Amino acid sequence: MNASQDPLKHEQGCYHCGLDIPPGSQYITQIGGVDRQMCCPGCQAVAQVIADGGLENYYKHRTSEATSPEAISADDQLLAELSLYDHDSVQSSFVVQTDKLTRQATLVIEGITCAACVWLLEHHLGALDGVEKVSVNLTNHRARIDWQQSEIKLSEILLAIHSIGYQGHPYHPDKEEQLLERETKLAMRRLGIAGVFSMQIMMLAAALYTGAGASLEAQYETFIRWASLVLATPVVFYASRPFFEAALRDLKTRHLTMDVPVSIAIGGAYTASIWATLTNSGEVYFDSVSMFTFFLLIGRFLEMKARHRTGRAGNALLNLLPASAVRYDDGQETVVAANELQQGDRVLVKPGHTIPADGRIIKGSSSIDESALTGEYLPLTKGIEDSVVGGTINVENPIDIEVTQVGASSQLSSIVRLLERAHEEKPQVARLADKVSGYFVAAVLITAATVGLTWWQINPDHAFWITLSVLVVTCPCALSLATPTALTAATGTLRQNGLLITRGHVLESLAKATHIVFDKTGTLTEGNLSLQQIRTLSEITDIDSLKIAAALESHSEHPIAKAFHKDPRVQNTAAAETLTNHVGQGLEGIVNGQRYFIGKPGFASQHCGADLSFDDAPDRSGQWLLLASEDQPLAWFGLNDPPRKQAATMITSLQQMGLEVQMLTGDSSAAVEHIAGQLKINRVISGVSPEQKLQHIQKLQDEGAQLIMVGDGINDIPVLAGAQTSIAMGSATDLAKTNADAVLISGELMRLPQALQLARRTRSNIRQNLGWSIFYNLIALPLAATGMIAPWMAAIGMSVSSLVVVGNALRLTKLGKTNPVE
Repeated sequence: MNASQDPLKHEQGCYHCGLDIPPGSQYITQIGGVDRQMCCPGCQAVAQVIADGGLENYYKHRTSEATSPEAISADDQLLAELSLYDHDSVQSSFVVQTDKLTRQATLVIEGITCAACVWLLEHHLGALDGVEKVSVNLTNHRARIDWQQSEIKLSEILLAIHSIGYQGHPYHPDKEEQLLERETKLAMRRLGIAGVFSMQIMMLAAALYTGAGASLEAQYETFIRWASLVLATPVVFYASRPFFEAALRDLKTRHLTMDVPVSIAIGGAYTASIWATLTNSGEVYFDSVSMFTFFLLIGRFLEMKARHRTGRAGNALLNLLPASAVRYDDGQETVVAANELQQGDRVLVKPGHTIPADGRIIKGSSSIDESALTGEYLPLTKGIEDSVVGGTINVENPIDIEVTQVGASSQLSSIVRLLERAHEEKPQVARLADKVSGYFVAAVLITAATVGLTWWQINPDHAFWITLSVLVVTCPCALSLATPTALTAATGTLRQNGLLITRGHVLESLAKATHIVFDKTGTLTEGNLSLQQIRTLSEITDIDSLKIAAALESHSEHPIAKAFHKDPRVQNTAAAETLTNHVGQGLEGIVNGQRYFIGKPGFASQHCGADLSFDDAPDRSGQWLLLASEDQPLAWFGLNDPPRKQAATMITSLQQMGLEVQMLTGDSSAAVEHIAGQLKINRVISGVSPEQKLQHIQKLQDEGAQLIMVGDGINDIPVLAGAQTSIAMGSATDLAKTNADAVLISGELMRLPQALQLARRTRSNIRQNLGWSIFYNLIALPLAATGMIAPWMAAIGMSVSSLVVVGNALRLTKLGKTNPVE
């Protein structure tokens, strides 16, 4: 099969799926003797299985018409493609073997619109024989499925997803990025169409409303009606299409969502307005249809962007791995794609390069920067037989490693799954929404249908318009605005004062908080070592000893060396000569003709005949370095990561507000207790891994604690995701900020107690808004059902009730004082 015979020739996209190919992608599969470019390893693996199995005609006929005897039907195409996901070689990138019989896959589901979709997917897939557990994440549209391989195949699970109107794809960062980009472009296009045409229709509607029954001539009124019909048609048939498609799917699966009444209201008002235009009688509501659609699309678009932001967190985490690696093939160095590495491969990692896979060192020694996993700034010294983790950075010397884990079995992949598990822990409110959503929609439809049937018996001419009024009244705009408007006002206030809220539930959770847990490094402290003390041991002065130390550290990029680089007293110090780096111990060099040593006490002191250790340091707080000559020890240098400004005041304010304050850190040094003592924090848990951090906060939450977690490192991602409320520092890694519910952009820690006070005010405001909206609906619904409110009156009433809610929420635009507020 040559290129000219290929009916599906993708000049710009992936040959397998048709999506755009990311810049720099080099995934190639030979099909029919021609190299075809793929967008990601997933498509490459599937295409390779097709080629290896002699199924290349799949590509030749996948878009052929059914008239050809060799053509493959659409159903057969689907089954053929889904069956490819049963191959182990394809599953290796997204499926893990949890035990001998059970497998676990992470999928991305297209077509989810609300909590009811999650409920439907979980119950439909959970009912399949062989499926042990299904968990669908509404935030990022990912599903985690456990199944018995002996009872059901993955292709059958994917087919079951397709049968109820959704599409499942294996989760891969590159593939998901393309899906997210495509979804964003389509949503922006629909939103643009609705916005532009709605504005035009509203201008025409203004003329129609002000001129009706007055001086507007009949011919102009007719023209405005027809022009509005023409403008509203693309809004209904293009911009509103997702609502109608979702409603049709919901009706087929017999599970109601809010898309059903929304579609009925849009379709009913549009159809009735067409009838009014054709017969030149009654009122037209093209403006209401278009604006209603526009505002709904705005809400969906904002929700989608928040979901995309969360979904990219795991993608970026996996992207810590480099694109290429240097592998030894028959003793020769060969540059290969990192995803081609297999267990047992021997890999060279040069200084400054990222380790491409989990492994163990088999040659050499170096310092490894593991801040991506631990959040701590000091590199760790690693030697032969020590384990290293993919995504960490080799700092000093070249090392050879033997690959031990790749793909879904790697430690970074495990952290991503830990992150997914944390996201799957649904709060009580979310579980209640999943359960109640279908009943609420059913109640709305039953009410409207009952009113319509009743009026059909009383006065058929008025039945439709009264039913439409009821649908407009029961559209819970004020009720739905009650919470988000208050949250938006409070969120805007906090944003202006340096605290960025990224999730809608944060303020409600802050108002009920009983515990607040802080990471240490970079959260309560500055996150950088600085020189705190100089203690000389001879006649040398502080400044002379500092200059010698700075000369020795001048070319080092170690975090300890940077503490000397930024000291203003030694900015122009010349570098030492003949520098030697003793890995994990210290530095040796010549300054002004004399040899000096700086580093660990045992290393520096042994060269001058002394025998000093950390026990001989002036005190136990912080990090101590010893400077020595060939004759004697010269000076101690005390380095520490100091507390942030306002940290002590913030802790005191939080404790006065009744919160229990804890410190949870991976650091196990004496600095932990020192910082805790300075800040008067009584509960400290130190030396814990990311998994242990998550276990600790889950235990607190299981015991009834309403918890806030504040952190800044990649190692804090699982615990930030697992906490009821999480806050990342502005200096935190992008991944930590992505997974946090809020980000403290400014360095002012006092914004945290102020945020808690505003949250309590917001809770009261929400209760007031809910009370008003419920009161309005209880009054307006009977009036609409009795025919006392026309559709236009119902629309005005709905707008007024919404304005009352918004006005009340605007009272939250001022930040209160720092005294406790109940």
